[in-house]
Amino acid sequence: MPRTTPPSLASASFQPIPNIVRQSQAANSEQPLLLCFSHLRWNFVFQRPQHLLSRAARTYRVFFFEEPIFEDGIEPDLRVERSNEGVMVAVPMLPHGLSPAEIDEHLRDLVDGLVADTPAAETVLWYYTPMAMSFSDHLSADVVIYDCMDELSAFRGASPHMRECERKLFAKADIVFTGGMSLYESKRRQHHNVHAFPSSVDAAHFARARRLGAVDPADQADIPHPRVGFFGVVDERMDLDFVREIAELRPDLNFVFIGPVVKIDPASLPQRANIHWLGGKDYKALPDYLAGWDMALMPFALNESTRFISPTKTPEFLAAGKPVVSTAVADVVKPYGTEGLVEIAATPAEAAAAIDKLFRMDRKPWEEKVNRKLASMSWDKTWGEMNQLILAELRPASGLGTSATAGVAARV
Repeated sequence: MPRTTPPSLASASFQPIPNIVRQSQAANSEQPLLLCFSHLRWNFVFQRPQHLLSRAARTYRVFFFEEPIFEDGIEPDLRVERSNEGVMVAVPMLPHGLSPAEIDEHLRDLVDGLVADTPAAETVLWYYTPMAMSFSDHLSADVVIYDCMDELSAFRGASPHMRECERKLFAKADIVFTGGMSLYESKRRQHHNVHAFPSSVDAAHFARARRLGAVDPADQADIPHPRVGFFGVVDERMDLDFVREIAELRPDLNFVFIGPVVKIDPASLPQRANIHWLGGKDYKALPDYLAGWDMALMPFALNESTRFISPTKTPEFLAAGKPVVSTAVADVVKPYGTEGLVEIAATPAEAAAAIDKLFRMDRKPWEEKVNRKLASMSWDKTWGEMNQLILAELRPASGLGTSATAGVAARV
């Protein structure tokens, strides 16, 4: 397919989309384009964006536009690769030393080049970060989605312009999704079309941890039982004092933590003989680690950065058959705490007592409640319901028919 980059992009070095993709453009040109702007990298942690957009890629051409990577002495460039899930991951490469205005100018050129090289009858813009409005606010689309999975303005290091950009995104968006009920209550008065889609679960994936005879991964095999585990990003949302205190209270328990350490000094992690920091692991390997745990712990700090979170790991731990003790995060307390699926603890001493309670409980009634809860949840169902809302916006404008709707009913 001939290049159709506008003249204004002549100064930008846009890497052509790989041949395997370009050769299929003609065949796929009737598929809607879904262009996602994210503050998270596709290969960082497999979570909400990956679950949803992997499913979107079955019927849309999905491009995942990441934040830029800076290197010395390079020309502005966009590197595009296909993920194993069929999503095209677009990574802007920019030289060091640019001003914020110059960064936005180059990103605008690169995203314009991507859109020009990916013709589509219908276009959906999907935002995870409002900050992308600084270089994409000019783009037109048939539907604009804001999937608000976190209150990013409350996170450590958040841009002072985050709230202003979010106001612009609310004005541009046709639909707003929220990652939990607390966020829904916070955002529903800011837009006319807000829908709550709390974190869901790939139950079959994590149910692998329930199988007997699992072989412990090598870096976990020598950790004695009982084991109480956590996986997820280790950042300012984790209450490190809580971790330190419960480990001191219960030297008989071994606490296993899996996940990358970001935005905090690794030297600040509490160090004890019964605390084990194993680092980040591939999503596919998580059930192997979970299989060797006796219980799960969610020691979240209760602060501005956790006020609106809806941890995806809650249903994942339950799907793995692991009893859970958590601090009082609002979207964990309700529904999981109130439904008797998760024990809520305000202090390390309460958490230790809750762990003892869970070790003594009759597991069968609890497992039956867990299974009933999980039976109503899946990422397939979540994506199917989201897509129906998107199609309701697309249809009046374009008469969209079969391409994006194929197979939706079977997955809802």
